[in-house]
Formats: sequence, structure tokens, C-alpha cells
Amino acid sequence: MPDQSATHDDLPHRGGRVLLAITRVWIPAAIAVAGIVLVIVGGGQDDIDAGAGVSLILVALVVWMINWMYRISVQSNRDREREEEAREYFDRTGRWPGE
Repeated sequence: MPDQSATHDDLPHRGGRVLLAITRVWIPAAIAVAGIVLVIVGGGQDDIDAGAGVSLILVALVVWMINWMYRISVQSNRDREREEEAREYFDRTGRWPGE
């Protein structure tokens, strides 16, 4: 049975980079391509197909933006943790790390 105690930090070490690439790049790209196909194929015949295609393109953009905002949030948390560690080091030693 797989280890249930794995965290998100373990993901890159277990082939999670492929999963991250799929989530960050390939899913939004596939949705956008489907939307472009609907716009091109259905553009002349039916306005509903073209509208659905534009909607899919917008959905792809939203999926990409959610992934981007999540990455920015995680990076911000890491920066705060490093700052807190530096402050604790300063409190203990009276020197800022790296100086």
C-alpha cells in the first residue's frame, strides 16, 4: 500500500514534475486547442460552436491563471519563512545572515 503521509514537497522527487507540467501547461493548452478548433471549424456554420470555442479559450486562460497564482502564493510563503528564519538568527547572534 502506498505511503499516505507524503506531502506536496515529496511530489517533485517522485515523478511529480511530469504531473506538474501536465497541470500547468498541457491541460490549459489542450483546452485552448479544443477552443481554437471549435472556433475555426464551427465559425462559419453555427454561432454556438464558435461561442463554445471562445468559452473554452477563456477557460484555458483561467486554468493557467489559477496555476500561476498558486505558484506565486507558494513562493510568497517560502519568502516569508526565509525572512522569519533570518530574524530568528539575528535575534540569537546579533548579526544578519550573510553579513
